[in-house]
Amino acid sequence: MEKRTARLTVLVDPKKKAAFEKLCALEDVTPSQKIRQFMREYIENGMGPDWKGQVFDDGQ
Repeated sequence: MEKRTARLTVLVDPKKKAAFEKLCALEDVTPSQKIRQFMREYIENGMGPDWKGQVFDDGQ
């Protein structure tokens, strides 16, 4: 699990949100857990499983 977190606000259609929450409940996961899973898979597909070792300019 990550040591730090950041908030991500996403605007979605209310019907899609309700459907997503229903599917998450069927899988016994929270919507946040599912979004984090989607993001991990997307990043690893695009950058490889060792993406954390790559240098990022985060403004710090």
